[in-house]
Formats: sequence, structure tokens, C-alpha cells
Amino acid sequence: MSNRKFDVIVAGGGAAGFFTAINIAEAKPGVKVAILERGKEVLGKVRISGGGRCNVTHACFVPDDLVKYYPRGEKELKGPFNHFCSGDTIEWFAKHDVELKIEEDGRMFPVTDNSQTIVDCFIKAAKKSGVEVITGQSLQSIIKTTNAWEINTSGEKYLTAHLVMATGSNPKVWEMIRGLGHTIVPPVPSLFTFNIKDSRIQNLMGVSAMASVKVKGLKLEASGPLLITHWGMSGPGILRLSAWGARELAAKNYQFTLLVNWLNETDTDDCLGQLKQLKQEHAKKQVGKKSPFDFPNRLWESLVAASGISADMRWADVNANQLQSLALQLTNAEFSVNGKSTFKEEFVTAGGVELKEVNFKTMESKIVPNLYFAGEILNIDAITGGFNFQNAWTGGFLAAEAIVGKF
Repeated sequence: MSNRKFDVIVAGGGAAGFFTAINIAEAKPGVKVAILERGKEVLGKVRISGGGRCNVTHACFVPDDLVKYYPRGEKELKGPFNHFCSGDTIEWFAKHDVELKIEEDGRMFPVTDNSQTIVDCFIKAAKKSGVEVITGQSLQSIIKTTNAWEINTSGEKYLTAHLVMATGSNPKVWEMIRGLGHTIVPPVPSLFTFNIKDSRIQNLMGVSAMASVKVKGLKLEASGPLLITHWGMSGPGILRLSAWGARELAAKNYQFTLLVNWLNETDTDDCLGQLKQLKQEHAKKQVGKKSPFDFPNRLWESLVAASGISADMRWADVNANQLQSLALQLTNAEFSVNGKSTFKEEFVTAGGVELKEVNFKTMESKIVPNLYFAGEILNIDAITGGFNFQNAWTGGFLAAEAIVGKF
């Protein structure tokens, strides 16, 4: 087996890996850079992300605001985002002939609405700058010698002075990095939806409402659109809660009580006051007929029934206990969560290389010289909306800049 030598090797042919390799090769022509990818295809996750449109970044341009979208990595990313933020991402892609657009919720996509645009951009830029992309290279071992890295794959041996690990959430690779002296924070899923079987939502698939959600017994809460699905609950509010509660909910084995406030900010007492007013003003009208609140009628009918109020009952006939029960259903409804489901194809993991062991000015390991990290291999994750990709671009850019500075 021959030794193939490169100045820089990037392990992982995903978003972070390509971004790092391209930035090194473009800044330092003549430097030999290779990407090693274990699969037959590169950029697989980029291709399926954002429903096949690729949510490249988010239109949040202030580093101090941007870091708030990261349950893990908030503190560490402040410096990096001051160096390379969403605006820099837009500029980078514009220089590579890819125009991005901002959607109403701040998410940013290529104007083509096609992730293939991003894949093609990376493959073209890699080729143009002389990055060698080698597929079918499953890492077997990484060994630090006196002045080089020896990387053994399923079919080859590679030597390099600088090694960038951008392999994402790969347990086998994490074990190799642990072998180099790093701490690995055990991985748990981060973005997921809740499995709930409950008669109140049984036939409401597709119904959505602005709600605030809490986990009973924990200091975990979030708000945003909540979507009822055939397996339970999803939507931005639920996904935020799952991201911030990733570790605590894993510890509970995804069995917990979810508290839902369908009126978002309104508390039970205020709600009860509003219901009493409705009882006075609409005495002769049927309670279940039309939702007096800003959410769908089907949901209102279901919550009215759950409060022991029959569909044709008039407001005048509703007693104090039923009003109290309805106020609780509206502002503090309890649902038993029994398990989780993956959100679309967004496999996001909390866990990875311990952040204290990485220099966030350069993305270099504090433990092993000339070893760099970018992307989800680190214990960094974000909520959905383009933030996980922004972490990949920023980390890749900083690692590239640090490596280029050594030549």
C-alpha cells in the first residue's frame, strides 16, 4: 500500500468539509488539499436538507443574536461569528455565483430553490481550486507521528501535516478522536417531534396554532407554531423545546408530561375572565359553534368537549366548574408524551468533541497540534432554520484561515 501525501487532508465530504477545503485551496494555490469521504457520494446531507432546497443560512446578522439559536455552542460561537457571520456567507456564495434569498421567517435558500445549486457550486469550486475529492474512504485509524498524520482508510494510507475532522456525528470517528486524548460528550438526538396518543388531538392532523409549551417538572419552555400530526405534535415550538431539552428528555427516555398553552401568553386566570365575559355577551349562542380565540374551530370544538361541555350547549348553561375546566384546557393542557420521531431528514445530534478542548479562534485542538474540527463533529447544535449550516461555514472558514497562515 502506497502512501499518498497531501499538505492538508479534510476527513468528511459534507458541508463543513467542502467549505474548509475550498477556502484553503483558494487562499493558497499550490497547496495540496484532499477530501476523504467514506460514501460513494459527497454532500448527501446538503442535498436533502431543507426539503431538497438547502437552507443555507439565516438572515440574522448580529453575532450576539445569532448565538441564541444554539442550545450547545452559544458561548463559544460568539467570537467566531464576529469573524465570519451570515452576511459573510451570503457574500461568499455570491462570489461563487450563487444568489441567496430571504424568506419571511428569516431562512435563506438559493434563489433556484434547489439544493443541487449548492452541491454543484461546491464541486465546481473544489475542482477549480485543485481540491482532490476521494470517495469510498472509510477511516480505519488516525495516527499522529512526530511531524505528520498517518490516515489509514479501507483501501489507502495517507500522510498529511494538517488534518481537519469534519465527519459529523460519526461514533466510530469519535472513538478515534477519544483515542487521541479528547473528551467526547455522549450523543443524543436534538431536533425531534413528540409522540402523543390523545383523544383531544386524534382527528386534528394538520391543525396548527401559536402555542407555548413546557415540560412538567423541568425548567424547559418554548413557544411558536405547534402542528398536530398523525403521531402527535411537531412544528417550530416543539422542535425548539426538543433542542433545548435534548439531554434532559433523553434522560427521561422521552416519557414526560407536556403542558400546552393554546393561548400562548394568556394565563389561566385571564382566560377564565375572558370566558366569563363570553358567557355574559353570548348567553344564547352555542359554545362549540365558533372559536372565540385565534386558532382553528376544530381545535376549539375538541377542547370544549374535553371540558365536559356538549357541542350544542349554550353559554348561559355552562357552569363554573365547566368554565374552569375549559380555561385549563386552553392554557395548561396536559399531554403524555411517549417517545419521539425524527424531524424530516434533519438528523441533528447534541454531543461530540468537548468544546473546552478546542481553540475557537482557529478551530484547532488544544490537545493535539495540527488537528482541526469543523461542523457537527463538535458538541454544537442549533434549532432548525439554517443555523447548523452557518456553524459549518464559520468553523470551516476559521480552520481554513488558521491552516493557510501556517504555509
